[in-house]
Amino acid sequence: MKIALGADHGGFELKEAIKKHLIDKGDEVVDFGTHSTDSIDYALIAKEVGEYVVKENILGVLCCGTGIGISIAANKVNGVRAACCSDYFSAKLTRAHNNANLLCMGGRVVGAGLALELVDVFLATEFEGGRHQRRIDQITAIEQEQK
Repeated sequence: MKIALGADHGGFELKEAIKKHLIDKGDEVVDFGTHSTDSIDYALIAKEVGEYVVKENILGVLCCGTGIGISIAANKVNGVRAACCSDYFSAKLTRAHNNANLLCMGGRVVGAGLALELVDVFLATEFEGGRHQRRIDQITAIEQEQK
């Protein structure tokens, strides 16, 4: 599976742990940075990763200090459904019910062990469709109105 990754300085170390985990599992990782703990603005990373995820129709993971800022920024990209999650149930259901394509987490909120579990369930869970598709269609309609 091909997965896009991105982080600011607050999520750098968590992104690196996720990257190693995914590569060790045999996944292809496209890393948009950052590549150090030097301060960087998360909005630019979120935009790059979000555009790539939509264009390539793949899943991705974004990390910042809390996961909140980077998820807000990513959700400004048409076609992105980014969810900030810090528990297993939310990471699973955001794929199953919301067809989220970006999992966002906080490097200062979620430890590496839990983060890897969240990444694994997020990537393994399929969108259920059915009644949930109607809601996704409504979200897409709102996006189209805003263009």
